[in-house]
Amino acid sequence: MKDLIDGNEAAAWGARLCRVRVVPNFPITPQTEIIEKLAEWREKGLWKGEFLPMDSEHSVLSAAIASEAAGARTFTASSSQGLLLMTEMHYVASGMRLPLVMVNCSRGLAAPITLWPDNNDFLSLRDSGWLMFFAQNNQEVLDLVISAYRISEHREVLLPSIVNMEGFILSYTREIAEIPGQEEVDSFLPEYAPRVVLDPERPMSLGIPSLHEYMYFRSQVHAAQRNALKVSERVFAEFEKTFGRKYRCVEDYRTEDAELVFVCAGALSTTIKAAVNALREEGVKAGMARIVTFRPFPENRLREILEGKEKIVVVDNSLSPGRGGIIHSEVSSIADCAGVVVSLGGKHIGRDDFVKIGKKADKKGRYWYF
Repeated sequence: MKDLIDGNEAAAWGARLCRVRVVPNFPITPQTEIIEKLAEWREKGLWKGEFLPMDSEHSVLSAAIASEAAGARTFTASSSQGLLLMTEMHYVASGMRLPLVMVNCSRGLAAPITLWPDNNDFLSLRDSGWLMFFAQNNQEVLDLVISAYRISEHREVLLPSIVNMEGFILSYTREIAEIPGQEEVDSFLPEYAPRVVLDPERPMSLGIPSLHEYMYFRSQVHAAQRNALKVSERVFAEFEKTFGRKYRCVEDYRTEDAELVFVCAGALSTTIKAAVNALREEGVKAGMARIVTFRPFPENRLREILEGKEKIVVVDNSLSPGRGGIIHSEVSSIADCAGVVVSLGGKHIGRDDFVKIGKKADKKGRYWYF
């Protein structure tokens, strides 16, 4: 079924089609419509899960951890300051190896206050142990929620996932999206059947204190992250066979003969694709490598795409003050690259701006702000 939906409704559809049983929630712009849509479906009997309004985002993720540990497939969402309020519990969820999924509608962090997006809130979780996915459009929001449950619940992974979309740019923008049938999703995503659950009839503890053993448990989170790269590619391949839409941990666009490659993530990639096409028309051999899976970091795939390229420009919609763009820091560990920070707090940047950036790029690994 095709429908005209915004990114928030796409996220809600992903949760509904995955038959999530529990949705702890707390409203924050611009993700509130996700939980409003699930509440509407709950009222109409279209979704039969438990809708749990909580008193803060910290309580939301605490409740999500509890329900997932009790064996219920769980979903939630947040944004910006709300995501940061959850941060303590993000480490608990990954340390307890709980494969819950959430969506973040990225929004610039205070102060000053903005309702428009950049990716600093999302990327603040890069060391938390969560699998992290960037959506390019509303179709990907829906598809990545479904894929994230399949990846997270895999026996070789068992880690939580977070899918990111840019607030307002995707969350409140309507696009045509293909909404899969429930039977299709059921065939792709089996019923959640964890081996270890909290059960009052069989008392046990999860997340217990440790001393010397702490390093072992943390190293197991890292090992599971590395496992998730291969699992993700297998899941994406099966997703394509089932639904006909192709995903990879890194999308390569016109990179085979490219001399200039933009590395990017998220919704800005659609504008960068247009800039690549415009540069090609001017005789500049441009291409794009779009990061879909940020954690685990797809190092080998990126290295394969970028090997031998004359000019590489990493486009960041984030800033680590005192260092620069966050994704640039990651990519520069595997390739010599220039970096540019754009659109913090939603500042508009268009196709022609990226054309100028591409022409300005050189081999020196310069860093600048646009």
